[in-house]
Amino acid sequence: MTANRTYLILDTQNHALANGELATPADAVPMRLNVLHNKVDNVMAHEVITLFSSSSEEPPIQCRILRQRGDTVLLEKIATLDPEVRRNLRVPVKFDTFLYPLPSSSWGGRRTAKSIDLSCGGIAFYADCQLELHEQMEIVVTPTEEPVILRCEILRKQELQNDRFMYATKFVDMCEDEEVVVREAVFSLQLQSRDAQD
Repeated sequence: MTANRTYLILDTQNHALANGELATPADAVPMRLNVLHNKVDNVMAHEVITLFSSSSEEPPIQCRILRQRGDTVLLEKIATLDPEVRRNLRVPVKFDTFLYPLPSSSWGGRRTAKSIDLSCGGIAFYADCQLELHEQMEIVVTPTEEPVILRCEILRKQELQNDRFMYATKFVDMCEDEEVVVREAVFSLQLQSRDAQD
């Protein structure tokens, strides 16, 4: 495991606190975490934190804070969390987007949608069109460095007023590069929403 990999630091409620870099291997006792961008006070306000690596190979690590030296925090690993925790990390984000049918779809052309939230594992959105549960389509995700078109499957739908629907989806058939792009976008949006609250 490489030292100096960037991590998103979250509290136990999965709220983003800061970014950090591990200066020791993740199995070191204690681990030494350099908190970036003068956010060490955000981190020190908590006793237990979770480190999310930008790599999908590495599961999230829950840690107890031992002590602080400047921008460096010494940590004791409590537990390795299920990697699914990362996929379920949702961040509210609003952007206009498009849905595209697959060759097997019963509809054609492109349809408009407005996002509600984004996670590493899926996206929720509003749309004026009727889509079926388990139907798959492509959606354009734009809060990434470069827009990406991802295939998603409808998991839940809810009818709203004025013939609008809310859909929750999961991403399917993602390649590693797409996972990395979406994960970086989610982590970056988490921190932006934290900064907006400060």
